[in-house]
Amino acid sequence: MRIAVTGSIATDHLTVFPGRFTEQLIADRLDTVSLSFLVDDLEVRRGGVAANISFGLGLLGLTPVLVGAAGTDFAEYDVWLRVHGVDTGSVKVSRTRHTARFMCTTDADQNQIAVFYAGAMSEARDIALSDVAARVGGLDLVVVAPDDPAAMARHTAECRALGIARVADPSQQLARLIGDEARQLVDGAQLLFTNEYEAALLQERTGWTEKQVLDRVGTWIVTRGGSGTTVRAGGATALTVPAVPTERIADPTGGGDAFRAGYLAGLGRGLSPERSAQVGSALATTVLETIGTQEYKLVPAEFSTRVADAYGPVAAAEIAARVVGRG
Repeated sequence: MRIAVTGSIATDHLTVFPGRFTEQLIADRLDTVSLSFLVDDLEVRRGGVAANISFGLGLLGLTPVLVGAAGTDFAEYDVWLRVHGVDTGSVKVSRTRHTARFMCTTDADQNQIAVFYAGAMSEARDIALSDVAARVGGLDLVVVAPDDPAAMARHTAECRALGIARVADPSQQLARLIGDEARQLVDGAQLLFTNEYEAALLQERTGWTEKQVLDRVGTWIVTRGGSGTTVRAGGATALTVPAVPTERIADPTGGGDAFRAGYLAGLGRGLSPERSAQVGSALATTVLETIGTQEYKLVPAEFSTRVADAYGPVAAAEIAARVVGRG
């Protein structure tokens, strides 16, 4: 299956605040907040939703096509992605802007405060999916992940016009979308990804009930952190897949992107939605145990053991037979 992943390409600047954000907030002064946090660590990592998903797909043995805009500083990142199995031939490199920046601080309770500088990402609206499809000999599935809003709208419309199956993953951009913008991104998608909070926000933004959303998409996958994942399709009974447990969370950033990569890799290799969600859950936990969204390694034998411990030997055998990582 040829999968294109559209969305952000960014550099993550990750810091840790040893205290708690909530202890710094004064209830009757929230209208004039002015805070500065002294942080202990700074990790500069590669990131961006589309790049993270593509990296995970590459590690799991696929060759995803990354579709997005990066800046004049992209050369080293480009090499990194290609080495890990990502086709970067459709990345638009800006002549004047820097690659987008994600700046995030995590506190002792794993709460996060973040800002995002778009930079070159604004040029993603200039990328035509028809050109991408022509370059690679056709596309089977396009992921529309968080990106420049105009790019998300364009790529959604192009999927409809070209008859290409689509994955809607609006996540962080839901905060900027209103009414018809949100409805257009979701309506007709074969797959819809949200986390639990985004599921409620999506209904608020679209004005649709849960049933109305399900009537408009093929399958809705809702991730719930440590509570696992729910997979729902039409009138079928909801499927709940437990999370893969861990005793150590090093960094919560990127877990959702890894889940998406694992789920899509499973589907791309012919696994059932349940098995695909199990792949996604195992990959997400692997990322949570690593600082940075693309710093983890995938050792097939260790990955299979992790799946077997969480879901049993039958699940591990089925997944190992279809999803073989690059390591």
